[in-house]
Amino acid sequence: MMTTTTRRRAAAAVTAGALAVGLAACGSSGGAADGGTAAGAALTLDQLRDKGTVTVGFAGEAPYSFEDGGELTGATVALHEKIWSELGVENVKGVQAEFGQLIQGLNAGRFDVIAAGMSILPERCEQASFSDPEFMYTTALMVPEGNPLGLSDMQSIVDAEAQMAAMSGAIEATYATDLGISPMEVGGPQDGMDAVVNGRADVFALTGISLNWMKENNVAAPVEVTESFVAEIDGEEQVGAGGTVFRDADTELRDAYNEELAKIVGDEQSYLDVVGDFGFTAAERPTGDLTTEQLCSGQLG
Repeated sequence: MMTTTTRRRAAAAVTAGALAVGLAACGSSGGAADGGTAAGAALTLDQLRDKGTVTVGFAGEAPYSFEDGGELTGATVALHEKIWSELGVENVKGVQAEFGQLIQGLNAGRFDVIAAGMSILPERCEQASFSDPEFMYTTALMVPEGNPLGLSDMQSIVDAEAQMAAMSGAIEATYATDLGISPMEVGGPQDGMDAVVNGRADVFALTGISLNWMKENNVAAPVEVTESFVAEIDGEEQVGAGGTVFRDADTELRDAYNEELAKIVGDEQSYLDVVGDFGFTAAERPTGDLTTEQLCSGQLG
């Protein structure tokens, strides 16, 4: 049986305490004025249709959701543009926050949903509600050119006593904690790459899709990306998937979103038509073998 580790709950509790301090620094201030709804209030599809715009929280992690030339783009954004348009909401607006602050920002009403390819984990399911899986995940490592420490997976980081960088709030930071690693936490992907380039970290761990995108778009950077792998903690493979995040009260909105999502994910070509331009392949398409309910419970097999 594959399980998610219960130790993640303790890490999540520590992170939650830090979020209250940091949220005010992200983006513009205010709750519903930023495009979200009042904290605790249910948001309906009819309200979004009347407004004509859905406001999504994003973390600036390419190729999931990021700004390019001032325009919001990425695979999750493409999914949202397609799905909300089918639901009668024509515009998708973005509010950026650090990854580790997104759920708190959602629950505070700063935006309507989170579109950041966020991993579906038990401790996160206790704070908010996830869509059905949108992307399957593997991890990779960004290392200096030549990979001088010979790193290949999370255990190799432990064995080499390497200094690891991880994005604050990301699953790779939790993997590190579970393995007894004290990672250098960074605010975003560029910070992680910079830490490796500048020698402040030996390795930056993130999803393989993200690291390969960064390398392809920073060809002069003296780094390389390892082969992707499924992280293993205590002998258990950490199979994972990501999805859109909703407030717990917004079940109607989530169910409507899931209905349209199923039409895209259920057909390989439809899926690739939406996200293929951002480096996603059939390997990242969920096939229904892993459900949100399983991921939220931590019982994956």
